[in-house]
Amino acid sequence: MPKNTSVAAHLRRLLELLAAGAPAEDFGAVATEARRVGAGADDLAEIEQATQAALRVHSALRQHQRREAELTALFDTAGDLAALRDLDAVLRSIVRRARMLLGTDTAYLTLPDEEAGDTFMRVTDGSVSVLFQNLRLQLGEGLGGLVAQTARPYATPDYRTDERFHHTHSIDAGVLDEGLVAILGVPLLLGSGSGGKVIGALFAADRTPRTFSPDEVALLCSLANHAAIAIDTAKAMTDARVALAELAEANAVIRERSAAMQRAEESHDRLSDLVLRGGDVADVAAAVADLLQGDVTVFDAGGWPLTETARGADRAGGGGGAVGGGSAHDATGVDGSGGPAPAGAAAAVVRAAEDSRATAHAVLHDGRWVCAALAGQEMLGSLVLSGRPDLDGPDRRLFERSSVVTSLLLLLRRSVAETENRVRGDLVTDLLTAPDRDPAGLVARGRNLGVDLNRPHLVLVASTEADVRERLAGAAVQYLFGTGSVSAEHAGTVMLVPAGGATPGGAARAAAEQLTHLVGAPVTVAGAGPAAGPRALADAHAEAARCVQALHVLGRRGAGGSAGELGFLGVLLGKDHDVDGFVTATLGPLLEYDERRGTQLVRTLAAYFGCGGSLTRAKEELHVHINTVVQRLDRIQAILGPGWNSPEHALELQLALRLRLLSLS
Repeated sequence: MPKNTSVAAHLRRLLELLAAGAPAEDFGAVATEARRVGAGADDLAEIEQATQAALRVHSALRQHQRREAELTALFDTAGDLAALRDLDAVLRSIVRRARMLLGTDTAYLTLPDEEAGDTFMRVTDGSVSVLFQNLRLQLGEGLGGLVAQTARPYATPDYRTDERFHHTHSIDAGVLDEGLVAILGVPLLLGSGSGGKVIGALFAADRTPRTFSPDEVALLCSLANHAAIAIDTAKAMTDARVALAELAEANAVIRERSAAMQRAEESHDRLSDLVLRGGDVADVAAAVADLLQGDVTVFDAGGWPLTETARGADRAGGGGGAVGGGSAHDATGVDGSGGPAPAGAAAAVVRAAEDSRATAHAVLHDGRWVCAALAGQEMLGSLVLSGRPDLDGPDRRLFERSSVVTSLLLLLRRSVAETENRVRGDLVTDLLTAPDRDPAGLVARGRNLGVDLNRPHLVLVASTEADVRERLAGAAVQYLFGTGSVSAEHAGTVMLVPAGGATPGGAARAAAEQLTHLVGAPVTVAGAGPAAGPRALADAHAEAARCVQALHVLGRRGAGGSAGELGFLGVLLGKDHDVDGFVTATLGPLLEYDERRGTQLVRTLAAYFGCGGSLTRAKEELHVHINTVVQRLDRIQAILGPGWNSPEHALELQLALRLRLLSLS
C-alpha cells in the first residue's frame, strides 16, 4: 500500500471510531495496527498525533453528552414538580436520577422526624441492606448528621477511615452492611443564606473509593433543591386540602343555620372552582371583592401590591386605599404620577399583616380588614378589604378562608417562578458572556421563554453590600414577580430586564426603592437602554454596570439613575461620548449671551476658576477693575442660577471650559 494511502486509511479509521462512539481504548489500536503493517516513523508520528486529537474530541463529546443528560434530568424533575401528584413518586424519581447521573451504586434521601428528634431514610435506590435502609441518625452524627447540622455539602472518598465525622456503632454497622465506601451528601434547603432551613439531605454513594468532582456536587445540589421544593409544595398542598376541607365543613354548618350561610357556601364553591380552573391571585381578589361587595388588594410579604384593586360590583367607582389611608392609587402601590407608592404605605400593610398572623384572624386596621396569607408560619402576603368596616361573622370567615386559597396560589406561583427564573437566568448569562456567538439562537431561546430580545428593553443593574448580596437575587425575583420580566445574577450584581416603557433613570429609581425595602439594606440601581438585540442588550448592561460603579464612587449608595443623568460622568460612561453636547448643555446660555451682547462672561468664568476663585487675581488676569469681575459673576449667576458655584456644578463648568479650550486649540 502507498505511504499516503496507508496514513489516510488509518485516519479514516479514527473518524469511523468517533462516529460510532467507540470506547477510548479502541483508538490506541489504530497506531498499533499501523506499526504492525510497517508504517514509517513519520507516518506513525502523524497517526499518533491524530489519535490524541481524536481522543480529545471523544472526551469533549462524552462531556457534552453528560451535560445534556444532566440538563434533561433537571428539566424532567421540574416537570415532575409542575405536575406534582404523589410526593413519594417525585422523591423516588429524584433519587433514581441522582444515582443514574452520578453513576453511583446507590442513592438515598433522609428527612427529619420531628417527634423522635432524629432523621430517617425516606427513599433509597440501589440499596440491598435492610439494616442500612432502617438507619436513624441524630443531629451531628455521621456524614449525614453533619450535612444537616451545617447545611453544607460534604464528600468523602472513604467514609470508614474519614475522621471528620462523628462515627457511631449503628451508623458504621449500616454503612458496612451496605458496603459503602465513598459518600457525597448535600442538604435539602428551603430559602437561602442565613434564613435557609434544612429539611433533609440527599446522598450518592459508591462501594469503592471515589473522589466526587465539583460538577457532581453542584448537580446533586440542584436535584436536592428540586426535592426541597417538592416536599415544601406537597406540605402546602396538604395544608390547602385541610383548609379546603374546613371550608366544606363550614359550608355544611352555614347551610343548616341560615340563608346567609347558604351564600357563604356558594362563595366557597366559587373560590374553589376558580382555583381548580387555573385562576390566578388577581382572579381570587376579584371574586372576593364581588362576594363581599368591597375593594380587595393582594400584597406581597413586603407590603407591595401584587394586584390592582379589585372592586365589588356595587362599589364600581367607589373609594379604596391601602392600610394607613391614601387614594386608590396608593392601594396598588403607585402614586398619581405612575411612580411607586411611599414606603410608609407598604410598612403599614406589613404591620397589619403581622397583627393578623399573631391572632390567626383578620384584623380591622384604620377601617380596613387585613388578613395574612401564610404557608405554615411563613408570611407569603396579605389581603386588604376596604369598604366593609362592618364585616360580620360569616363574611369575615369567608375573607379569612380566601387568604388560605391565596396562600396556595402564591406558593404555587413562587415555585413556578423560581424554576422559570433559573432557566431565564441561564439565557441572561449567555447573553452577557457571548452575545455574538449565536445571536439567532439567543433570540430563539428568549422567545421560548416568553422574552423577545429583538424588542427594545430597558436594562437595570442592581448592586448591594457583600454581606447581604445573597438576598438581592431573591428580592429581584420578588420585585419582578408576575410581570413576565427577567433577572439573573452576574459578576456580583443582579441584572433586571423589566417590562414597561419607563425611562432608564425612572425605572432605576423605582427599582432601587423597592429592592432596598425588600433586601433591608441600600441597593444601588443603574438603568440603560432601551436596547434591542443580543449585542445591544449586552452593551446596555455594560453601560449600566459602569453607571452603578460611578454611583458608588459618588457616594450615592441606595440611589437609582442612568448615565444620561450624571452630567459629564454620563459622557464618560455612555457609549457615544457626546462631548460637544455636554459643552453646549453646560455653557450654552453663557455662549449665547456673549455672542448676542459681545460680552466676555465665558472668559471671565474661565479666569475665575483658573485663579482658584480669587477675585483679585482674576481681575489682574483679565486687566479689568475688580468691580467689573463682580458684576460679570453676578450676571453669570443670573443666567445659570444661584447654584452655579456649588462643588458639583462648578466641577461640570470647569470640565466644560477645559473641553471647549481643547476643541478650539
